Amino acid sequence: MTRVRVLLVEDDLRVARVNRDLLERDPDVHVVGSAATLAQADALAHALAPDLILLDVHLPDGNGLGLLRHWRAGGRTTDVALITAADDEASVKAALAQGAFDYLIKPFTGARLAEVIARHRARRTARGTLDQTHLDRLLGVGSGSPEPLPRGIDPHTLERVAQVLAGAGGALSAEEVGDRTHLSRVTAWRYLEHLVRVGRATLDHQYGLAGRPAKLYRAREGEGGDRA
Repeated sequence: MTRVRVLLVEDDLRVARVNRDLLERDPDVHVVGSAATLAQADALAHALAPDLILLDVHLPDGNGLGLLRHWRAGGRTTDVALITAADDEASVKAALAQGAFDYLIKPFTGARLAEVIARHRARRTARGTLDQTHLDRLLGVGSGSPEPLPRGIDPHTLERVAQVLAGAGGALSAEEVGDRTHLSRVTAWRYLEHLVRVGRATLDHQYGLAGRPAKLYRAREGEGGDRA
């Protein structure tokens, strides 16, 4: 599973705590620093070299979009997502123009925050030549708004299962995925079947000498693997 080191930039300490708790529901996401001002954020970004920065716009000593512009001008290519109450079109356009890969308007759901992590992981693990379908998935275009997950499918757990499958280098059974993600075989099977339905995995049947054929799951080519 790809570990994600996150820097939070949020001047409201209560909101920062809530966001930290939501992020760290995923055991492979670690909030390595929290900044309440532009100056703190710039210093921590240099000192900690996080994988992902979650940046507010309105901060006590200035505008987060100016800091994002400063980072890009200086060659910093760290993934940045805006998490802010700034809901005006100008702020959104400025953030995207400066290379922010996502923009969340407060208040948002835990599932939407999990999508930010999932998109970041997909961007990090993409390797080699991409086909248009996988590129569209990385860019978040081509299929309209993402469909809500079915009841009982947790976004953090889904990404754990997807990452284990992508990093396996071959086909795995539901039992093997369950062992690697600390899920029951039935729960792992449910998540694997969902990945097959949405086109992120394929299903093969292995026929033995007796009994039912074994179901084996494989990540679709282009899903990437674990680089952590």
